[in-house]
Amino acid sequence: MKYVIIIPDGCADEPQQLLEGQTPLQSANTPAMDEIAKRGVVGRANHTPSHLPAGSSVANMSLLGYNPIENFTGRAPLEAAAQGVKLGDNDWCVRCNLVTVQDQTMTSFTAGHITSEEAKELLATAQKNTTDTRLEFIPGVSYRNLLMFRPTNDSPAPFSDETRATPPHDLTDKTVTEDFPRGPGSDLLCELMNQSATWFAEHTINLQRSKEEKLPATNIWLWGLGRRPNLKSFQELHGISGAMITAVDLLRGLATLVGWDRIEAPGATGYTDTNYSSKGECAIEALAKYDLVCVHIEAPDESSHEGDMEKKIKSLEEIDEKIVAPILKHLDDSGEEYRILVSPDHPTYLSTKTHTHGDVPFTICGTGVAADGHEEYHEANAAASDIAMPHGWELMPYFLKHQN
Repeated sequence: MKYVIIIPDGCADEPQQLLEGQTPLQSANTPAMDEIAKRGVVGRANHTPSHLPAGSSVANMSLLGYNPIENFTGRAPLEAAAQGVKLGDNDWCVRCNLVTVQDQTMTSFTAGHITSEEAKELLATAQKNTTDTRLEFIPGVSYRNLLMFRPTNDSPAPFSDETRATPPHDLTDKTVTEDFPRGPGSDLLCELMNQSATWFAEHTINLQRSKEEKLPATNIWLWGLGRRPNLKSFQELHGISGAMITAVDLLRGLATLVGWDRIEAPGATGYTDTNYSSKGECAIEALAKYDLVCVHIEAPDESSHEGDMEKKIKSLEEIDEKIVAPILKHLDDSGEEYRILVSPDHPTYLSTKTHTHGDVPFTICGTGVAADGHEEYHEANAAASDIAMPHGWELMPYFLKHQN
């Protein structure tokens, strides 16, 4: 049996007045996803327990079949795993966004999608100005970077599980004055965030970006901190191998921690300009080697964070045409037994520009899955379905083992 999972990140949404009451997924032209719904089942699952952050770290852990209530230790450690950064038992890892804050408002949680090269130079400046030897800034991709805190015997980590920090993508176009880190160790985080504004103010990178009429990276924003998780391998849990195709370190790290290989698709960016066709082609090629291939696409989520409905619909249509359709055709033509699952991780509302808790729609077709009468894949059909999983991590064993 071959298995394919396609994750259109954050695609679930609420009805839009401008779409005459339809969601972006309903409005988008997605014949391949609808074909899966016609052949199989449509249901709903909740991957974001109410007391945990409604983010991709919790949601994708659940989507891959791991109970986040038991296994989630923070977002940043997952991204550290993607970069091969080893965490000691007492180390803490913190997500470090480069952002644009103007007049105490989060203008851009991506600093205008700053380049990786620019981010590396800015973080080098931050490192140079940091006198605390326990701290190490680690450049990542674009605005997505990390800060390591490695305590010593004489200087333990000040953080705890009670330390809280707001994701910057939850603050788009909102004031940040009440959302700085809080709890144990928050004074250190706030001090670094404030100091970075001074370090970056006249930085050559920002002067050049302003000259080119691009948003400057005004400062760092620290959040998503946590310690090393301990996850069982996917092979141990389910008895099959897997591979992840993504442009996002969070998913790369999660794949690493569960023992999946990572496949880098040429032209994949983690944004709406990603090479969708490349991801589809890489998935088809990978099916010759792996039992399970997972394709993650960040574009719908990024569109939602920008509040761009047209871009979100366009990204869903690109996913359908260039990823879902060719993979489904390949599976049909292969003559092998297969199953395919399409599901976002969490809802991301255009109206709020941020992640939210709640159900997401999924659809599955393939060997052993009988059609349940749905004609289209979207939130309304999922809400009306008899298949509901309040514990989203139960979806993976259902997908792998279910027989009608």
